[in-house]
Amino acid sequence: MTEAAPASQHASQQASQQPNHRTPQPVLTVAGVTLTLGERTILREANFAVNQGEFIGVLGPNGAGKTTLMRSILGLVPASRGAIRVLGEPVARGNPKIGYMPQTRTALASRRIRGRDFVAMAADGHRWGLPRADAATRADVSRVLDLVGATQLADRPLSELSGGERQRLLLAQCLLGEPKLLLLDEPLISLDPHRQRGVVELVRRVQRELGIAVLFSAHELNPLLNALDRVLYLGNGVAALGSVDEVITAPVLSRLYGSPIEVMRMKGRIFVMSGDVEVEKHDHEHEHDHDHGHSHDHDHNNNAHGHSHDA
Repeated sequence: MTEAAPASQHASQQASQQPNHRTPQPVLTVAGVTLTLGERTILREANFAVNQGEFIGVLGPNGAGKTTLMRSILGLVPASRGAIRVLGEPVARGNPKIGYMPQTRTALASRRIRGRDFVAMAADGHRWGLPRADAATRADVSRVLDLVGATQLADRPLSELSGGERQRLLLAQCLLGEPKLLLLDEPLISLDPHRQRGVVELVRRVQRELGIAVLFSAHELNPLLNALDRVLYLGNGVAALGSVDEVITAPVLSRLYGSPIEVMRMKGRIFVMSGDVEVEKHDHEHEHDHDHGHSHDHDHNNNAHGHSHDA
């Protein structure tokens, strides 16, 4: 498990397992990073690295800073201390090496825009009106639609699509321009368990096919269990990165939640409990109530598009 400096140990261990023993360059490095919002410290002196081809589940209690971390990687929230680098370069707004799926709600459901045009909107920053895509953009849109299995959705309006089908188009947007890192902020919200499984399996398949890194934030661990390489758990200003068995333990989560936590494993599922309350489910219900009635839409900026809805 990674907390502070030991993040480099995992990268070194992985490197030693490579046939040519060359050290792979991390896709993302967070070195001594402190993030603050107003007077509140969201993350304190965090150190970790994410390697190429890793699927990382980002979890933590409501308000722990999952979205703030993603926005800092996008260059939208500056670090108070430390440095964040993507493929060795300092973070910057509009980095084409990053694909970003913001949290979404029901705003997409009423839109009449065709799937193909919706995906193309992310290519050139259009927010209002239809994009004027050139031949290269049209080819890239066709490529990503095929990649996510959404070619048949290209000419259908968003208003006729299911939540899972709209998530395919959102993922296609993220993949325009062949990014090396995907930041997916709560893509499972408002989906039933069957569609949740479909989204996770789709992301995992695409991630493996392209060999890219994914940070996939979620309220619940169980939908991600079969896809995860490692889990990044945030809480109390601390980031713990490691395998499920290293991070999802009573001592680690009690420290991150700031209260006694029990971890129960049953029939291939993991339950994080505070007394007789399942913590993740409680947080999800609280978040849903908090967001009810708000409108959420997209802003589009070089694959780093959208607003955030978390601390």
